[in-house]
Amino acid sequence: MPILSGLDALPRVLAALVLVIVAAGIAWWQKVDLERDIGVATVRSFVQLIAIGYILEAVFDTTNPLFIVLILMVMTTIAGYTAGQRGAGVPNARLVAGVAIAAGTLVTLGLLVGLRVFRFEARLIIPIGGMVIGNAMTTCGLVLARLRDEIKTTRTQIEAALALGATPRQSVAGQLRRVLKSGLLPVIDSTKIVGIIQLPGTMTGMILGGATPLAAVQTQIIVLYMLLGAAAFSALATALLGYRGFFSAAYQVQHVPQ
Repeated sequence: MPILSGLDALPRVLAALVLVIVAAGIAWWQKVDLERDIGVATVRSFVQLIAIGYILEAVFDTTNPLFIVLILMVMTTIAGYTAGQRGAGVPNARLVAGVAIAAGTLVTLGLLVGLRVFRFEARLIIPIGGMVIGNAMTTCGLVLARLRDEIKTTRTQIEAALALGATPRQSVAGQLRRVLKSGLLPVIDSTKIVGIIQLPGTMTGMILGGATPLAAVQTQIIVLYMLLGAAAFSALATALLGYRGFFSAAYQVQHVPQ
């Protein structure tokens, strides 16, 4: 199996490496002490991408649906752990993020497969699932971080609402709205500017791979709507699951970071 579709591709990779050398040169010139980091990042990205290329070659040949689900579960677990780190201070942040990402992925992919937009094949579901999971991970991380900050800064207001007879959900209704808005705005903004300021990755990749622009556009539209829906569902699930950890069974505020 030839690396990078043949040795004829290596000169192009080496040509692109010139830009890395330029970046390292700028870092050395400005004495920001990042030359080693740039070198390590370059080597790691090359090795990791070559490795994943070989892995995907093997994975895409599988027809076992359980294997596909297993890969998605591993990706979701890693994404939940990563998003949970962003939301440190929220009780059970990693579990909340993992469940929310899994729910968003299941609903989104289930709907697209059920409507026969995509076939349940490894070469389709794994890359698409990766996009959904990655996007949901970013959204969940933002939601958890904002939820933690909202609870921390408005604790007095929340406790006053509880003292007046409000339920935990009622006492944080305004905070949850702000949390959801902050989590969804980046996805909405990127959807607004697509095709005007930037050509998104799926469309660019398909065009570079030889697809017609219109075919690439059709697929990209599906992907954009898919990511927006997954982000909305994951953000909602994260907010609704996340706030509960800040309240005891006696409706008292607890575990608020100092």
